[in-house]
Amino acid sequence: MYGSDRKKILILLILEVLQKNSDPDHHLTQQEILRILKNEYGITCDRRSVKANVLDLVDMGYDINMDDGYYFASRDFENAELRMLIDSVLFSRHISLKQGKRLIEKLKAQGSKFFQAKVSHVRALPDLNHTDNKHIMIVVDTLNDAIEEKKKVEFAYNSYGTDFKLHPRAHSPYLVSPYQMVASNGRYYLLANSDRYPDITHFRIDRITDIKMTDIPIKPITEIKGMEHGFNLPRHMAEHTYMFCGESVSVQLKAPTFMMNDLIDWFGRDFRIIRKSDDEIVVSVKCNYNAMFYWALQYGAYAEVLSPPELRKELADTIHGMNERYSRQIGGNEHEIK
Repeated sequence: MYGSDRKKILILLILEVLQKNSDPDHHLTQQEILRILKNEYGITCDRRSVKANVLDLVDMGYDINMDDGYYFASRDFENAELRMLIDSVLFSRHISLKQGKRLIEKLKAQGSKFFQAKVSHVRALPDLNHTDNKHIMIVVDTLNDAIEEKKKVEFAYNSYGTDFKLHPRAHSPYLVSPYQMVASNGRYYLLANSDRYPDITHFRIDRITDIKMTDIPIKPITEIKGMEHGFNLPRHMAEHTYMFCGESVSVQLKAPTFMMNDLIDWFGRDFRIIRKSDDEIVVSVKCNYNAMFYWALQYGAYAEVLSPPELRKELADTIHGMNERYSRQIGGNEHEIK
Protein backbone atom coordinates (compact mmCIF):
# COMPACT_ATOMS: atom_id res chain seq x y z
CA MET A 1 0.00 0.00 0.00
CA TYR A 2 2.76 2.46 0.90
CA GLY A 3 5.45 1.04 -1.42
CA SER A 4 9.13 1.54 -0.68
CA ASP A 5 8.48 4.45 1.71
CA ARG A 6 6.62 2.37 4.27
CA LYS A 7 9.56 2.30 6.72
CA LYS A 8 9.75 6.09 6.65
CA ILE A 9 6.08 6.50 7.54
CA LEU A 10 5.92 3.63 10.05
CA ILE A 11 6.45 6.01 12.97
CA LEU A 12 3.56 8.18 11.77
CA LEU A 13 1.27 5.18 11.43
CA ILE A 14 2.16 3.93 14.91
CA LEU A 15 1.43 7.43 16.26
CA GLU A 16 -1.97 7.39 14.54
CA VAL A 17 -2.75 3.91 15.88
CA LEU A 18 -1.99 5.04 19.44
CA GLN A 19 -3.95 8.28 19.05
CA LYS A 20 -7.04 6.50 17.76
CA ASN A 21 -6.99 3.30 19.77
CA SER A 22 -5.50 4.03 23.19
CA ASP A 23 -6.05 6.13 26.28
CA PRO A 24 -5.38 5.62 30.03
CA ASP A 25 -8.28 3.14 30.19
CA HIS A 26 -7.38 1.24 27.02
CA HIS A 27 -3.81 -0.05 26.56
CA LEU A 28 -2.38 -1.70 23.45
CA THR A 29 0.07 -4.59 23.41
CA GLN A 30 2.75 -4.80 20.75
CA GLN A 31 0.80 -7.65 19.17
CA GLU A 32 -2.37 -5.52 18.98
CA ILE A 33 -0.43 -2.68 17.35
CA LEU A 34 1.00 -5.11 14.79
CA ARG A 35 -2.49 -6.44 14.04
CA ILE A 36 -3.96 -2.93 13.52
CA LEU A 37 -1.04 -1.93 11.29
CA LYS A 38 -1.60 -4.97 9.10
CA ASN A 39 -5.42 -4.92 8.99
CA GLU A 40 -5.98 -1.17 8.61
CA TYR A 41 -2.82 0.04 6.86
CA GLY A 42 -1.42 -3.04 5.08
CA ILE A 43 1.90 -2.63 6.93
CA THR A 44 3.86 -5.52 8.45
CA CYS A 45 6.78 -5.14 10.84
CA ASP A 46 8.18 -6.84 13.94
CA ARG A 47 7.87 -6.05 17.64
CA ARG A 48 11.30 -4.49 17.81
CA SER A 49 10.29 -1.91 15.20
CA VAL A 50 7.17 -1.06 17.21
CA LYS A 51 9.16 -0.50 20.41
CA ALA A 52 11.91 1.46 18.66
CA ASN A 53 9.41 3.81 17.01
CA VAL A 54 7.44 4.33 20.23
CA LEU A 55 10.69 5.26 22.00
CA ASP A 56 11.40 7.75 19.23
CA LEU A 57 7.93 9.25 19.71
CA VAL A 58 8.59 9.59 23.45
CA ASP A 59 11.89 11.34 22.66
CA MET A 60 9.95 13.71 20.41
CA GLY A 61 7.78 14.75 23.36
CA TYR A 62 4.68 12.57 23.02
CA ASP A 63 3.36 11.43 26.41
CA ILE A 64 3.17 7.69 25.72
CA ASN A 65 3.19 5.29 28.67
CA MET A 66 4.98 1.96 28.15
CA ASP A 67 4.68 0.39 31.63
CA ASP A 68 1.61 -1.76 31.01
CA GLY A 69 1.16 -1.90 27.28
CA TYR A 70 1.30 1.30 25.19
CA TYR A 71 -1.16 4.16 25.52
CA PHE A 72 -1.46 7.93 25.25
CA ALA A 73 -1.13 9.15 28.83
CA SER A 74 -2.21 12.70 28.02
CA ARG A 75 -3.52 14.66 25.05
CA ASP A 76 -3.88 18.29 24.09
CA PHE A 77 -7.46 18.10 25.40
CA GLU A 78 -8.95 16.00 28.18
CA ASN A 79 -12.22 14.24 27.36
CA ALA A 80 -14.17 16.64 29.60
CA GLU A 81 -12.59 19.63 27.83
CA LEU A 82 -13.49 18.20 24.42
CA ARG A 83 -17.06 17.62 25.59
CA MET A 84 -17.32 21.24 26.75
CA LEU A 85 -15.98 22.50 23.43
CA ILE A 86 -18.37 20.29 21.47
CA ASP A 87 -21.31 21.53 23.55
CA SER A 88 -20.18 25.12 22.97
CA VAL A 89 -20.29 24.55 19.21
CA LEU A 90 -23.56 22.66 19.49
CA PHE A 91 -25.35 25.54 21.20
CA SER A 92 -23.60 28.43 19.42
CA ARG A 93 -26.28 30.05 17.33
CA HIS A 94 -23.76 32.22 15.46
CA ILE A 95 -22.28 29.16 13.70
CA SER A 96 -24.08 27.75 10.68
CA LEU A 97 -25.34 24.16 10.66
CA LYS A 98 -22.70 22.98 8.16
CA GLN A 99 -19.84 24.71 9.98
CA GLY A 100 -21.04 23.37 13.32
CA LYS A 101 -21.06 19.78 12.09
CA ARG A 102 -17.57 20.17 10.61
CA LEU A 103 -16.17 21.68 13.82
CA ILE A 104 -17.69 18.95 15.97
CA GLU A 105 -16.16 16.25 13.79
CA LYS A 106 -12.74 17.92 14.12
CA LEU A 107 -13.10 18.11 17.89
CA LYS A 108 -14.21 14.49 18.14
CA ALA A 109 -11.11 13.47 16.16
CA GLN A 110 -8.94 14.93 18.93
CA GLY A 111 -9.99 12.07 21.22
CA SER A 112 -9.62 8.33 20.96
CA LYS A 113 -12.23 6.12 19.33
CA PHE A 114 -13.54 5.39 22.82
CA PHE A 115 -14.27 9.09 23.38
CA GLN A 116 -15.85 9.32 19.92
CA ALA A 117 -18.19 6.48 20.84
CA LYS A 118 -19.32 8.41 23.93
CA VAL A 119 -20.32 11.44 21.86
CA SER A 120 -21.79 9.57 18.91
CA HIS A 121 -25.26 10.68 20.11
CA VAL A 122 -24.53 14.33 19.23
CA ARG A 123 -27.18 14.74 16.57
CA ALA A 124 -29.21 17.75 17.73
CA LEU A 125 -27.70 20.41 15.47
CA PRO A 126 -30.52 20.51 12.88
CA ASP A 127 -33.07 21.13 15.65
CA LEU A 128 -31.34 24.23 16.98
CA ASN A 129 -31.52 27.81 15.77
CA HIS A 130 -28.31 28.45 13.85
CA THR A 131 -27.32 31.37 11.68
CA ASP A 132 -27.98 31.42 7.94
CA ASN A 133 -24.70 33.25 7.32
CA LYS A 134 -22.48 30.63 5.65
CA HIS A 135 -19.49 32.97 5.50
CA ILE A 136 -19.13 33.68 9.21
CA MET A 137 -15.64 32.13 9.35
CA ILE A 138 -14.48 34.57 6.67
CA VAL A 139 -15.98 37.39 8.71
CA VAL A 140 -14.18 36.25 11.87
CA ASP A 141 -10.86 35.86 10.03
CA THR A 142 -11.14 39.33 8.51
CA LEU A 143 -12.03 40.88 11.86
CA ASN A 144 -9.10 39.10 13.53
CA ASP A 145 -6.71 40.56 10.96
CA ALA A 146 -8.22 44.03 11.17
CA ILE A 147 -8.10 44.13 14.97
CA GLU A 148 -4.48 42.98 14.94
CA GLU A 149 -3.46 45.47 12.24
CA LYS A 150 -5.62 48.28 13.71
CA LYS A 151 -7.47 48.91 10.45
CA LYS A 152 -11.10 49.82 9.84
CA VAL A 153 -13.46 47.33 8.22
CA GLU A 154 -16.34 47.84 5.82
CA PHE A 155 -19.29 45.45 5.69
CA ALA A 156 -22.98 45.03 5.02
CA TYR A 157 -25.07 44.72 8.18
CA ASN A 158 -28.24 42.67 7.75
CA SER A 159 -31.65 42.09 9.29
CA TYR A 160 -34.20 39.34 8.66
CA GLY A 161 -37.17 40.12 6.43
CA THR A 162 -40.58 38.47 6.44
CA ASP A 163 -39.18 36.05 3.86
CA PHE A 164 -36.90 34.71 6.64
CA LYS A 165 -33.81 35.82 4.71
CA LEU A 166 -31.08 38.30 5.57
CA HIS A 167 -31.23 41.71 3.85
CA PRO A 168 -28.76 44.62 4.12
CA ARG A 169 -29.87 47.51 6.29
CA ALA A 170 -30.39 50.96 4.80
CA HIS A 171 -27.10 52.36 6.12
CA SER A 172 -24.97 49.57 4.59
CA PRO A 173 -22.12 49.47 3.97
CA TYR A 174 -20.89 50.28 7.48
CA LEU A 175 -17.36 51.59 8.05
CA VAL A 176 -16.21 50.92 11.63
CA SER A 177 -13.16 50.69 13.87
CA PRO A 178 -13.12 47.14 15.31
CA TYR A 179 -11.78 46.58 18.85
CA GLN A 180 -12.99 43.27 20.30
CA MET A 181 -15.05 40.16 19.51
CA VAL A 182 -17.00 38.71 22.43
CA ALA A 183 -19.51 35.93 23.07
CA SER A 184 -22.62 36.81 25.07
CA ASN A 185 -25.88 34.91 25.60
CA GLY A 186 -25.07 32.40 22.87
CA ARG A 187 -24.26 35.09 20.30
CA TYR A 188 -21.01 36.49 18.91
CA TYR A 189 -20.58 40.27 18.81
CA LEU A 190 -18.17 42.80 17.38
CA LEU A 191 -17.44 45.77 19.64
CA ALA A 192 -16.64 48.66 17.35
CA ASN A 193 -17.07 52.37 16.76
CA SER A 194 -18.85 53.91 13.81
CA ASP A 195 -18.13 57.53 12.91
CA ARG A 196 -21.90 58.07 13.01
CA TYR A 197 -21.93 57.59 16.80
CA PRO A 198 -19.68 58.76 19.64
CA ASP A 199 -19.58 55.51 21.65
CA ILE A 200 -19.10 51.75 21.29
CA THR A 201 -21.59 49.92 19.06
CA HIS A 202 -22.33 46.18 19.21
CA PHE A 203 -22.75 44.29 15.93
CA ARG A 204 -23.98 40.70 15.69
CA ILE A 205 -21.21 38.92 13.79
CA ASP A 206 -23.64 36.45 12.25
CA ARG A 207 -25.44 39.42 10.65
CA ILE A 208 -22.28 40.71 8.93
CA THR A 209 -21.62 39.95 5.24
CA ASP A 210 -19.46 41.28 2.40
CA ILE A 211 -16.70 42.31 4.79
CA LYS A 212 -13.34 43.72 3.78
CA MET A 213 -10.44 45.27 5.65
CA THR A 214 -9.50 48.79 4.55
CA ASP A 215 -6.22 50.69 4.74
CA ILE A 216 -7.79 53.28 7.07
CA PRO A 217 -6.36 53.29 10.63
CA ILE A 218 -8.90 52.74 13.41
CA LYS A 219 -9.94 55.55 15.71
CA PRO A 220 -7.90 55.28 18.96
CA ILE A 221 -10.22 53.86 21.59
CA THR A 222 -9.26 56.62 24.05
CA GLU A 223 -11.00 59.10 21.71
CA ILE A 224 -14.35 57.34 22.17
CA LYS A 225 -16.86 58.64 24.68
CA GLY A 226 -16.50 56.84 28.01
CA MET A 227 -13.21 55.19 26.99
CA GLU A 228 -10.87 58.07 27.84
CA HIS A 229 -8.97 55.84 30.29
CA GLY A 230 -8.94 52.75 28.09
CA PHE A 231 -11.29 49.84 27.48
CA ASN A 232 -12.24 47.61 30.43
CA LEU A 233 -13.86 44.61 28.71
CA PRO A 234 -15.14 42.77 31.85
CA ARG A 235 -16.78 45.95 33.14
CA HIS A 236 -18.23 46.75 29.72
CA MET A 237 -19.78 43.28 29.47
CA ALA A 238 -21.20 43.48 33.01
CA GLU A 239 -22.83 46.83 32.22
CA HIS A 240 -24.26 45.64 28.87
CA THR A 241 -26.00 42.42 29.86
CA TYR A 242 -28.15 42.29 26.71
CA MET A 243 -25.53 43.94 24.48
CA PHE A 244 -27.53 47.16 24.04
CA CYS A 245 -25.53 50.22 23.08
CA GLY A 246 -25.58 53.55 24.89
CA GLU A 247 -24.52 54.96 28.23
CA SER A 248 -24.62 53.16 31.55
CA VAL A 249 -26.52 54.55 34.54
CA SER A 250 -26.42 53.92 38.29
CA VAL A 251 -29.36 51.75 39.32
CA GLN A 252 -30.63 50.76 42.73
CA LEU A 253 -32.83 47.71 42.97
CA LYS A 254 -34.40 45.59 45.69
CA ALA A 255 -34.38 41.81 45.49
CA PRO A 256 -34.72 38.75 47.74
CA THR A 257 -31.41 37.36 49.00
CA PHE A 258 -31.91 34.14 47.01
CA MET A 259 -31.31 36.20 43.84
CA MET A 260 -27.61 36.65 44.62
CA ASN A 261 -26.83 33.87 42.13
CA ASP A 262 -28.73 35.67 39.37
CA LEU A 263 -27.21 39.05 40.20
CA ILE A 264 -23.67 37.68 40.01
CA ASP A 265 -24.48 35.72 36.83
CA TRP A 266 -25.66 38.90 35.09
CA PHE A 267 -23.57 41.68 36.65
CA GLY A 268 -20.48 39.86 37.93
CA ARG A 269 -19.21 41.03 41.31
CA ASP A 270 -19.11 44.68 40.33
CA PHE A 271 -22.13 45.80 42.39
CA ARG A 272 -22.58 46.98 45.98
CA ILE A 273 -25.03 45.78 48.62
CA ILE A 274 -26.38 48.96 50.23
CA ARG A 275 -28.78 47.35 52.71
CA LYS A 276 -29.57 43.80 53.64
CA SER A 277 -31.76 41.79 55.95
CA ASP A 278 -32.25 38.07 56.34
CA ASP A 279 -34.46 37.82 53.25
CA GLU A 280 -33.94 41.01 51.25
CA ILE A 281 -31.13 43.15 49.79
CA VAL A 282 -30.86 46.55 48.13
CA VAL A 283 -28.01 46.78 45.64
CA SER A 284 -26.40 49.50 43.55
CA VAL A 285 -25.17 48.54 40.10
CA LYS A 286 -24.02 50.43 37.03
CA CYS A 287 -25.72 49.10 33.92
CA ASN A 288 -26.82 50.10 30.45
CA TYR A 289 -30.26 51.74 30.72
CA ASN A 290 -31.99 49.61 28.09
CA ALA A 291 -30.37 46.42 29.37
CA MET A 292 -31.61 47.10 32.90
CA PHE A 293 -35.09 47.84 31.55
CA TYR A 294 -35.36 44.38 29.99
CA TRP A 295 -33.62 42.70 32.91
CA ALA A 296 -36.18 44.23 35.29
CA LEU A 297 -39.03 42.94 33.11
CA GLN A 298 -37.49 39.46 33.06
CA TYR A 299 -37.08 39.33 36.84
CA GLY A 300 -40.05 41.56 37.69
CA ALA A 301 -41.73 38.87 39.77
CA TYR A 302 -38.93 39.21 42.32
CA ALA A 303 -36.79 42.32 41.73
CA GLU A 304 -37.90 45.96 41.98
CA VAL A 305 -36.05 48.95 40.50
CA LEU A 306 -35.91 51.79 43.03
CA SER A 307 -33.98 54.32 40.95
CA PRO A 308 -33.41 56.14 38.66
CA PRO A 309 -37.00 57.49 38.71
CA GLU A 310 -37.27 57.71 34.90
CA LEU A 311 -36.47 54.00 34.57
CA ARG A 312 -38.92 53.12 37.33
CA LYS A 313 -41.67 55.17 35.60
CA GLU A 314 -40.96 53.59 32.21
CA LEU A 315 -41.22 50.14 33.74
CA ALA A 316 -44.48 51.05 35.50
CA ASP A 317 -45.98 52.39 32.24
CA THR A 318 -44.88 49.31 30.30
CA ILE A 319 -46.21 46.88 32.91
CA HIS A 320 -49.52 48.80 33.01
CA GLY A 321 -49.78 48.54 29.23
CA MET A 322 -49.01 44.81 29.35
CA ASN A 323 -51.66 44.31 32.01
CA GLU A 324 -54.26 46.07 29.86
CA ARG A 325 -53.24 44.10 26.79
CA TYR A 326 -53.47 40.71 28.49
CA SER A 327 -56.69 41.58 30.30
CA ARG A 328 -58.45 42.69 27.11
CA GLN A 329 -61.46 40.68 25.91
CA ILE A 330 -60.84 39.21 22.46
CA GLY A 331 -63.87 38.02 20.53
CA GLY A 332 -65.81 37.31 23.70
CA ASN A 333 -63.03 35.10 25.08
CA GLU A 334 -59.98 36.78 26.62
CA HIS A 335 -57.76 33.76 25.89
CA GLU A 336 -58.86 32.93 22.36
CA ILE A 337 -57.67 34.61 19.18
CA LYS A 338 -60.01 34.07 16.23
